[in-house]
Amino acid sequence: MTSYDAVVIGSGPNGLAAAVRLAERGASVLVLEGRDTIGGGTRTEALTLPGFRHDVCSAAHPMGVLSPYLRTLPLEQHGLTWVRGDASVAHPLDGEPAVMLHASLAETVRGLEGDAARYERLLRPFLHEPHAFLSDALAPLRLPSHPLTMLRFAWLGLRSATGLARRFESRRTRALFAGCAAHSVLPLDRSITAALGLMFLITAHVTDWPVARGGSAAITDALASYLRSLGGEMRTGCFVRTLADIPPARVVLFDTSPAQLASIAGPVLPAGYLRRLRAFRYGPGVFKVDWALDGPIPWTDPRCVGASTVHVGGTLEEIAAAEAAVWRDEHPARPFVLVVQQSDLDPTRAPKGKRTGYAYCHVPSGSTVDQADAVEQQIERFAPGFRDRILARATRDAVQLETDNPNYLGGAITGGVADLGQLFARPVARLSPYTTPNPRVFVCSSSTPPGGGVHGMCGYHAAERALRRLPKLGPARPLA
Repeated sequence: MTSYDAVVIGSGPNGLAAAVRLAERGASVLVLEGRDTIGGGTRTEALTLPGFRHDVCSAAHPMGVLSPYLRTLPLEQHGLTWVRGDASVAHPLDGEPAVMLHASLAETVRGLEGDAARYERLLRPFLHEPHAFLSDALAPLRLPSHPLTMLRFAWLGLRSATGLARRFESRRTRALFAGCAAHSVLPLDRSITAALGLMFLITAHVTDWPVARGGSAAITDALASYLRSLGGEMRTGCFVRTLADIPPARVVLFDTSPAQLASIAGPVLPAGYLRRLRAFRYGPGVFKVDWALDGPIPWTDPRCVGASTVHVGGTLEEIAAAEAAVWRDEHPARPFVLVVQQSDLDPTRAPKGKRTGYAYCHVPSGSTVDQADAVEQQIERFAPGFRDRILARATRDAVQLETDNPNYLGGAITGGVADLGQLFARPVARLSPYTTPNPRVFVCSSSTPPGGGVHGMCGYHAAERALRRLPKLGPARPLA
């Protein structure tokens, strides 16, 4: 049987980033993927009608285009093209123009009524050297290269989103911030939710959030192509259930949930570590809807059509109420809905004159409740006539999402709760969270820092740890 320096379990962005980094440093690498197609949450499929291509999970990619590691790779030479719209975010409100989040700070603050100076004071310090800031922010705990900027971010970000929003006078600014903070999938009155709200605002002022031409699958296709050019190998249709399914290797990296890691590698990990893996908290799930549409979504404010992402949920108070309800195991009648308009930016996604539609809302973990009507009512609220344009729909509840991708336990797509208790202690508290008590086993999934998102940084940091360990290890051998 062929042996390798490293075997990576899972071909999501983090698994592929880890494999690429190892291969760049001369290691022989094999990636094993259980599905017949690579990509994990970055797959693109025909979910509704012929000619309509839908992103299975990830859709807009601020962290992908700005990733401190991915942006160093020649992915454009391997088929990846980023496509941007007129704005990163449109946030519609009842009876007034939508709030627009543009790359231009000046253009954004023009729509924030009396909060222009406050908003600019909040964001400007992070935009002097944004790529250096992102390198620090998307890393595990360590001494940052720009400590004063990170200290400011921590001082602001440790607050709750509702607390930080109090510095704004306008409901428009508060709503914009709440929509960004709601990506945390946490109640907005919890500590640290301000950090994610700030992070999304910062990324939007570095570049407008893009989509990948042809579908999110183009990201992992480009990573896979580059990996092969470096001599790396990939096998699909190879679901790893036990250690016996893994070829001989010096190190094995798991781009999986903590639960899957415990299930597969349990025989070579100590009982105490396994208990901590099994205590990992995943948080709420999502309910997702994809549509084939007979035209663009008819937003009341037509500027919304030019945004890659639309945050549908109304005011800060409405969004906070909806997110809190999910944590009480309730299904809010007016959920916060994230809409991505890929085909308005990328015409290759749908037949001429048609559009794809993409949306999801947060739901209790393991929910099987059909939220399609609630999602569509929220969109119809700000886009009257939307339902008249639906040609077909495809839905996936939280359980179906987990069935499709075992990493999404209970339908959770973020790799696990990212509150104070699990922000850096992912999946368990260790000096290096990518390592395990077994010197040959590493974790490289979004259940490690910096968490969810298509940025590949979990895989990159795990690979760096594995590369330090490789010279101390003997020849490849079975892990069992």
